[in-house]
Amino acid sequence: MTPRQAETVTVSGISIDLSHTAKVFFTDPEISKGDLVGYYRDVADRMLPYLRDRPLVMARYPDGITGQRIFQKNVPAYFPDCVTRTEVKKQDGSLLQVVCDKAATLVYLANQACVEMHVFLSRIGALEHPDQLVFDLDPPDAEHFGEVRRLALQLRELLEGELGLTAFVKTTGGRGLHVHVPLAGRDDFDTARRFARQVSDVLAAREPDRLTTQQRREGRGDRVYADVMRNAYAQTVVTPFSVRARPGAPVATPLAWDELEDPGLTPLRFTLRTVGERLDRLGTSDPWAGLARRRYGLARPARRLEKLAAQ
Repeated sequence: MTPRQAETVTVSGISIDLSHTAKVFFTDPEISKGDLVGYYRDVADRMLPYLRDRPLVMARYPDGITGQRIFQKNVPAYFPDCVTRTEVKKQDGSLLQVVCDKAATLVYLANQACVEMHVFLSRIGALEHPDQLVFDLDPPDAEHFGEVRRLALQLRELLEGELGLTAFVKTTGGRGLHVHVPLAGRDDFDTARRFARQVSDVLAAREPDRLTTQQRREGRGDRVYADVMRNAYAQTVVTPFSVRARPGAPVATPLAWDELEDPGLTPLRFTLRTVGERLDRLGTSDPWAGLARRRYGLARPARRLEKLAAQ
């Protein structure tokens, strides 16, 4: 039986009670809460490697995406014991946050109207030391996505060709792209953010009419914004394969770099309804297969970057 038809599903031996599965969460096309639960159950094997060992922030929409958003960090007291928790320190105390380490948890969160899932760039046990760096290439509107594609390819050349790093790219489910770099976890967030900002400054200096690092929106004009502010303690990034709470239910989707050469690529190509076909076509292939195998410290790339910045 599908989540739409059943009140209880069993996932890896764990029973999850479902509720209000017929409630419409998205329109045009119509997507129900049961559809959301089914999607996350189907995609769990692909998604869990990007969720495990990372504190998670839930973006919940109990009345669908046009209703109130609950951006929730702390685990509610009623969550069952099968949901793993971890303590995250903050300035005035600590939080207890979800760690999504099994498919049953993913299904349970979907049933709690968690449409979007955002995770730390660091792992449990080393939360102050990121194991990923992320560049958020954010255009002023969807019409500038072609610029985002071209700038992401230039960013890759800078990171890989000139700095000796390996980069991975995904759609955000919004207007832009995220470029990720795997790290060894030796550097702290201040070091990582400083490095990301300097990389962005170098690329913006090369493409001043197309890219900006200006945080104030009114100062950007129609240029793409290179946002590096997610590279900070307890900041989060949308996880691969997360649905986004936007019309059409777009999905943040890992890409192969050559896919950015396609002028027909749009930020909304991959959705809850269509990403399954992509995964079926890819089979065991994974554009991000090398992410876990490549880990970099920033000391040597930072020295190379200093020379580039001085040119």
